[in-house]
This record gives sequence, structure tokens and C-alpha cells, in this order.
Amino acid sequence: MSGFDESLKIWYSGRWIDWHEATVHVMSHVVHYGSSVFEGMRCYSTPQGSVIYRLGDHIRRLFNSAKIYRMAVPYTEADVCNVCVELLKVNHQPEFYLRPVIFRGYDSLGVAPGNCPIEVVVGGWRWGKYLGPEALASGVDVCVSSWTRIAPNTLPALAKCAANYMNSQLIKMEALADGYAEGIGLDAQGYVSEGSGENLFVVFNGKILTPPLGASVLPGITRDSVLALLRDLKAEGKIHHDIQESLIPREMLYIADEVFFTGSAAEITPIRSVDRITIGGGRCGPVTAMLQERFFAVVNGEVPDQHNWLTRIAFDD
Repeated sequence: MSGFDESLKIWYSGRWIDWHEATVHVMSHVVHYGSSVFEGMRCYSTPQGSVIYRLGDHIRRLFNSAKIYRMAVPYTEADVCNVCVELLKVNHQPEFYLRPVIFRGYDSLGVAPGNCPIEVVVGGWRWGKYLGPEALASGVDVCVSSWTRIAPNTLPALAKCAANYMNSQLIKMEALADGYAEGIGLDAQGYVSEGSGENLFVVFNGKILTPPLGASVLPGITRDSVLALLRDLKAEGKIHHDIQESLIPREMLYIADEVFFTGSAAEITPIRSVDRITIGGGRCGPVTAMLQERFFAVVNGEVPDQHNWLTRIAFDD
């Protein structure tokens, strides 16, 4: 995990404040009940200037998460998008990881939030490769977790809510304790769901598969981008696989040609082993490598942004 630059400014419900002023009272609703939703997105520095990757889609998902949890946000999606752009300018950061958060603040306690105010915060930091600097090329070793992903009709998987990530913490901490970089959670029916903070794809027998939303997965922004890039590559004749959202049994991970994670933090990270069983050649496979090349070409401004994924930032000289 990256350290913080505590000289940075944070936007807190309408005000720009210093890093150390961005605090909440210990009796705030969010501290006791996990009542917050959040997003994470990267800003990339390109030869043509800085770009935020899929800003509007991230903020739309943020507001959808808030709606699911009955949080009436006192700002519009456009307001928060504008704040994200201004955050980069205020802090003079051409490359950054942005973290917008909506949470229930200080008023009273009890499971029902009552009159607790809805606070909106946008901060950020410089964050390297989520699963390590060598992960994109070499791949990572992962395990299938003993912890099951949240079941349908318990916590809504479509919402990126802080409470959901207690489950993710258990998956991640268990994996690290056992010597793995990451864990994969199974859903309540025993099918592959996702990592602690990443969606997952499997290349197997002429198909490229990813678990459907009904398998307790977050509707990932990078997951959606990868599906679009796969369709592009197939239309160009560069891959010939069927592309499907499908239930994936655990054992398919072991015999797959390739397995890879996707996410705004993880980007596109190959998996070289699962439960110490080598996947394919034990390194980044050809489909994963092709996707990485195309994805980074888009976000680094090397090819046209035909899907309109990038928001360009004009810094004042």
C-alpha cells in the first residue's frame, strides 16, 4: 500500500481543507455501522496531458451505490465529477488515484441513520501497481479463499459499500497470511465470484469467461472496459474466442489457459498460479498480454479513445 502525502488538499462537503483537517467524529454513524460508499479511479499522465479513466462511469456507480443505501446525496454527479478534476489541479497532480466517498456523519446513533448528515469527500494519493510492480508482467500467486463472498439478499454486491469490504478484508488477510498475493472468493453456490478487490476472467477451451453479476460481483468499470476491448479485438480478427458471462466452477481455474484480474487499482493483472497449481505457462498469457497492450495504449494516449473513456485535464500554466 502506498504512503500518503499529507501536504495534499481534500475536498470535504464543499470546502477545500488541509489533509489533517479531514476528520470525522468517533461517534459518527459511519464509524459504527460502515455506512459509506466509495469509488477509486486512476488519473494517468500521457504525452497529451493528464486523463481520468472513466470518470463519469465511476461517479455514476457511486451515486447508484448511494441510492441503493437510501443516501440522499446533496450534490449532483456533475458536481462530484468537477470536484475530481479540480482535486488534480488544486494539488498539482498529473498522475493520481482519486477516492470519492459518501458517508453518514455525526448526529445520532442507532442502526437507523435518522438525521445523520450525508457527507461527501474527495481525496487522493499517488498509488503504484496495486499487486506489486512486477505483477503486470510476471503474474501473481493466488488462492481460493475459505471465506465465501456475500450472498444475494444479504449485502447488495452491486453497491461499492465499505461494509462489503469487511468480507474482502478477510479474503485478503487470509491470502497474505498463507503466502499469496490475493484471494479469490466463491459465491454462495460455490462458483467463482471475484477477488477481494478485483473482477476475474478465465480463458479456457476457446472461450473467455467472466462471472455474471448474479455471482455476487461488483459491476466493475475495468471489467466492462475489458469486455469492450475483447469485442474490439474479435472484430479485428486478433482473437477468435467466444466471450461470455458465465458461472465458473472452482476447478476450471486450475485447468484454464489463462486467468487474470481486472480493476481500477489492479488494472489487468495476470494470475500465474491458483492454490499453487500453475496456470498455463505460469506467466502472462497471450490474451492477457494483448488486453494489457490495448488497455494501456488507450489510457496512455497512444491510440484514439474510441469509447470516450478519458476525461482530459487542462492544468493552468
